[in-house]
Amino acid sequence: MTSFIDIGALSDVPQQGARVVKTQQGCIAVFRTADNRVFALDDHCPHKGGPLSEGIVHGDRVTCPLHNWVFDMNSGEAQGADSGAVRTYPIRVENGRILISAELMARRAA
Repeated sequence: MTSFIDIGALSDVPQQGARVVKTQQGCIAVFRTADNRVFALDDHCPHKGGPLSEGIVHGDRVTCPLHNWVFDMNSGEAQGADSGAVRTYPIRVENGRILISAELMARRAA
């Protein structure tokens, strides 16, 4: 069973925006949609390494700010003619607080 840790209030992330969480495994972009769903993805586009947290959130998609690659935040898959994916992470909201998989905060195995 996955355990979760509190990383902040839902209100800390603007609607249709993102915040970055720094972990032992790298930076994770935490997105909030217009209807208050949350998603967690690696914060770098596989195309040119663009910061997805600075991208445009539309529905359950995010567009990379560098070269307009569009990613489905449910699966991490690139949409349209682009190919590639970013890793997604377990995340949820309970009582107005964002909870993310505690595994992200653990050290990487040697």
